Amino acid sequence: MSHGPIIEEIHIYQHNLPVKNGSYTMANAEVWALDTTLVKIVATDGTEGWGETCPVGPTYAEAHALGARAALIHMAQDLIGKPLWPLVLQRKMHSLLNGHNYAKAAIDIAAHDLLGKLLEIRVADFLGGAVTERVPSYYATGVGAPDEIARLAADKRDEGYPRLQVKVGGRPVELDIETIRKVWEQIKNSGMRLAVDGNRGWTTRDALRVSRECPDIPFIMEQPCNTVEDLQKIRPQVTHAIYMDESSVDLNTVISAAGAGLVDGFGMKVTRIGGLTNMRSFRDICEARNLPHTCDDAWGGDIIAAACVHVAATVRPDLCEGAWVAAPYIDGHYDPENGIRIESGFIALPEGPGLGVTPNPEIFGDPVASFQA
Repeated sequence: MSHGPIIEEIHIYQHNLPVKNGSYTMANAEVWALDTTLVKIVATDGTEGWGETCPVGPTYAEAHALGARAALIHMAQDLIGKPLWPLVLQRKMHSLLNGHNYAKAAIDIAAHDLLGKLLEIRVADFLGGAVTERVPSYYATGVGAPDEIARLAADKRDEGYPRLQVKVGGRPVELDIETIRKVWEQIKNSGMRLAVDGNRGWTTRDALRVSRECPDIPFIMEQPCNTVEDLQKIRPQVTHAIYMDESSVDLNTVISAAGAGLVDGFGMKVTRIGGLTNMRSFRDICEARNLPHTCDDAWGGDIIAAACVHVAATVRPDLCEGAWVAAPYIDGHYDPENGIRIESGFIALPEGPGLGVTPNPEIFGDPVASFQA
């Protein structure tokens, strides 16, 4: 009996992604360049699949680039000779290493890409079927001066973005309130939705103050505070919708938060949840509870971006808050022809089989580790 395609080789690469136009600033981090990790899986017939994981620095989440590569190196040899079916592969990875979803995600994404190529279908169809060929995106500002962020908001409104995320926190909350008000003056009556993202940077005191002083501005409050307990504390007291981002570390947490009515939606990262296999489950949980959510990642190049776009294309449109990708913040593409691009605030779903993106491996140099049968 055939067990389907088998893993013949795994190659792990390291690559630097410089940030355009200076650093990118969040409440708890300032990032100048991103250290991304790519995985190439080769099946016995020579078909290749690509995956990627790229933590946005070591302080954003319990993830860092060296940890990703160490985890992948730890698992890789024991994955050689194993079937490529994502669920089987995920269970094997869990048996080899506890946790480290962000590293396992690179293998999972590569498996989806490879299987899509073998089956000659797009990853979006492998995930249940695309409901759109044009996926909404959103623009995320860094933390900045109120007038500068308001100017940026007007620019992105004019470009056609359907949603704007404004980073706040890590400074006096009065500046955050001023920023929110000036941004709203630029985008109100435009149809553009507004998210205010604390990246865990506010105290509960600050979150309560912002909600009380901005009752007329219909923004969603994304991960304003550091812990689930903080969110439980402010939930009955704020007048704004709360989305969970960094605290939604796995499917179990998502199920608990959705079931308890703790949040009104999620900002979800494909690698944080463990790849496209878990992202598919997350999508279906949110649909069952009628919870809007994003399909994005912390950072990364064309491979991660393509994975985000493919899963976002399968989300019920009224629940899809968009796919954030790092393309506007970095120079160049792994695949110059098919690389992921945002046009007028939307992203075209790649057309080719698998992820629809074929990187030029010469960009990455020699692998940092290789494993084969």
